[in-house]
Amino acid sequence: MRYKSQSVAYWYFALALILFGLQIVFGLLSATKYLGPDPFLNIMPFDVTKTIHTNLLIVWLLTGFMGATYWMVSDESRSEIYSVKLAYIQLALWAVMGVTAVIGYFFRYGTGNKFLEQPLPHKIVIVVVMLMFLYNIGMTIKRSGRFTTTEGVLLLGLGSSAVLYLPALLHYENYIVSIFYRWWTIHLWVEGVWEMIQASFLAYLLIRLSGADREVMEKWLYVIVGLVFIAGILGTAHHYYWIGVPAYWLPLGGFFSALEPLALLGMAMYAYYAMRRSGVNHPNTLALHWTLGSAVFGLFGAGLLGLAHTFPDINKWTHGTLITAMHGHAAFFGAYAMIVMAMISYAMPSMTRDSDEQGSSIGYWAFWLQVSGMFGMTLSFATAGIGQVYLERVLGIGYLDVQLKIQVHFVMLIACASLFAIGVGLFIYDFFRHAPRLDAAGVEAGATPLGVAPASGGRAG
Repeated sequence: MRYKSQSVAYWYFALALILFGLQIVFGLLSATKYLGPDPFLNIMPFDVTKTIHTNLLIVWLLTGFMGATYWMVSDESRSEIYSVKLAYIQLALWAVMGVTAVIGYFFRYGTGNKFLEQPLPHKIVIVVVMLMFLYNIGMTIKRSGRFTTTEGVLLLGLGSSAVLYLPALLHYENYIVSIFYRWWTIHLWVEGVWEMIQASFLAYLLIRLSGADREVMEKWLYVIVGLVFIAGILGTAHHYYWIGVPAYWLPLGGFFSALEPLALLGMAMYAYYAMRRSGVNHPNTLALHWTLGSAVFGLFGAGLLGLAHTFPDINKWTHGTLITAMHGHAAFFGAYAMIVMAMISYAMPSMTRDSDEQGSSIGYWAFWLQVSGMFGMTLSFATAGIGQVYLERVLGIGYLDVQLKIQVHFVMLIACASLFAIGVGLFIYDFFRHAPRLDAAGVEAGATPLGVAPASGGRAG
């Protein structure tokens, strides 16, 4: 840890992992309800457990993004964080918002707008927290007088995420209008500006873990940003197919959605390119596993599986089925969960005491159990979804009758999800078994660590 204030990232990572663990608990609980009987039906019915599961996903990922940003910006700018006190106040507000929102979902206190169920008071707190966060990061960079392209892309992604949350603050009486604008937040987050966040973290990690040339990596970032803007924005239209909007959205959505995997392909290619050209073997191979895994699994889950059912002629059958769950689980895990765990794994030897720089055996078990468990879950959702589409939407069999016929796939799903949950548990245990380091150690301020290429482009001041 080069700067003492980087230690704030530890507490963000700690909260993120606690929320990640809770998300898995409610996900498993939701899956078991497909098998029945459900002893928690009157306490925690499916609509409650699923709401908590999906909202915890968003909250823990954003918490991880914040922690990773504080770590990365301090390192890139070669400066202490502008206000550590503000960072802790922000974390406290964020934690209170998250906990009270989850409690409220048990009492149906929410908007019912998927992924954006937070009541208006909670949404206002989210806006305040994001403004505090962006101000703190912006002032850190400004005070340092050093601004890299990697930081620029990260700030563009974070700032755009905040702006795109604004439609979620509005209430629409018309359901179609509400769903239309909901995707301005959700799609443009997960299939747009969050990809910039992922790409900036990926570039940062590759520069440090592989010794790749910074200038080359930052040129790849420009390519990815361009692809996100070209494909991601108009690609939003593939969510408009069946909500009552004009028919011209079908070809627009189909064409530009097909282009969306290009940004993910670009990430995987520049990760491969960095490793091919690498002349430095960084000791933190566990972080390298998560980094390359994010690029490859993200291409598989978000790119390939998204493309598999995004065209209108296919989506009219698969829309709202378990095929969507197949794509969603693999995409979120590969693109975003894995990059957060990559940042945690990279920072952990510096911000905790007595941790192995190469990663522990527990850490590697956590990696492979999560990857294999998620791959098995993806296959389970896929086979269940194909059966569901054919039986329910082609043959016209009723929904509940179809669920009985595909229950075997949920047995497979729960088995694979349990494997994944063990991997998550091991990752959390590996993180918390080491005490946090609250002082800067290991590298003198202003020095360039071994294997880290100095910034050569995108610098201001």
